[in-house]
Amino acid sequence: MSGTSRNVDLDVIIIGGGAAGLFCAIQAGKRGRKVLVIEHNSQVGKKILISGGGRCNFTNLGTSSENFISANPHFCKSALAGFAPEDFVRLVRKHRIDHYEKKLGQLFCTENSRRIVDMLLAECEAAKVKIEVSCKVSKIRRDGRFVLETTRGTLTAESVVIATGGSSYPKIGATDFGYRTARQFGIDRTKMRPSLVALVVEPETRDSKLAGISIDSLVSTGKHAFRENILFTHRGLSGPAILQISNYWDRNEPVSIDLLPGENVAELLEANLGRAQKTSNFLAELLPQRFVDSFGSTHFPNKPLNTLAKKEVDQIASAIHNWKMNFIDTEGYDRAEVTLGGVSTKELSSQTMESRKIPGLYFIGEVIDVTGWLGGYNFQWAWASGFAAGGNV
Repeated sequence: MSGTSRNVDLDVIIIGGGAAGLFCAIQAGKRGRKVLVIEHNSQVGKKILISGGGRCNFTNLGTSSENFISANPHFCKSALAGFAPEDFVRLVRKHRIDHYEKKLGQLFCTENSRRIVDMLLAECEAAKVKIEVSCKVSKIRRDGRFVLETTRGTLTAESVVIATGGSSYPKIGATDFGYRTARQFGIDRTKMRPSLVALVVEPETRDSKLAGISIDSLVSTGKHAFRENILFTHRGLSGPAILQISNYWDRNEPVSIDLLPGENVAELLEANLGRAQKTSNFLAELLPQRFVDSFGSTHFPNKPLNTLAKKEVDQIASAIHNWKMNFIDTEGYDRAEVTLGGVSTKELSSQTMESRKIPGLYFIGEVIDVTGWLGGYNFQWAWASGFAAGGNV
């Protein structure tokens, strides 16, 4: 779908052919705007293709502003109200893409993520949007109109939309282009770090024998808690519950893990104090044996149940229900699903995503300081912020 030449005048140039960029292009194209999407990779939608284990968790039916982290928690409300999950589902149904709800409102493609990319490309074509892949922008300046120097020549446009995503997944082409562009135009950004990412513990506390073990747990820090699986890795912990809590993790605060949510370990032990069975064998009926053997050796006495004192029962219950973990780092942008933080929402209109300082310059998607939970929320933000900007550029 390429088709540009040198010194092209356009209404809108969108830099970044991911979820937000393509969706913005569709909305702008439908309004009759002359739109070009520039993508530096050899194909658009690479992050869409690998998302959701290749099935693309394209939205979440329960999306609300509560599912997002931002310095301004109210910023995302307008865009989310303007384009809801049901709106995207209608588009999916229009293209006859089979999908299913996995859990907690998470919608996935029944076949594969390619269906979503193909749908977006079909909508772009219908809206007469041009797409240029393998095209890099070396310079942007504003001289009445925006002038872009690219590997395909000089392009000018009335509006430019930055949809380049965050720093996560550099192996599929993520760069800091969006943040550099913001800095160039004097637009502030918040502190950033990898998120929706596995967490790392001190080397001396790692136990490689536990790698691969998964346990349904309630993981919490501060006011935030998530109940899903945790997964032991060679360097620390991963799994959905850990990815979720990574959005709120503070290296100076321990994370609390309840390994048996919904149970009362003290009551279970007290009800069995007449047995000669060892503590580790009893707990292995509730938790994986490999984990109990390792965990028990450092957290509680492995004694026959009928010899446990009340203090020891409480000690075991506390260890299981309130295991404190101190993480020293994340697994980094290579393993992170998103970037926490980004272009400051103070700099943008919440209705249009347009810069307050630079008329005609827009930021959408992950590049903004709006980060969703795991479970389709970040895609919904991409569609909603792209829709907001696309209706105004």
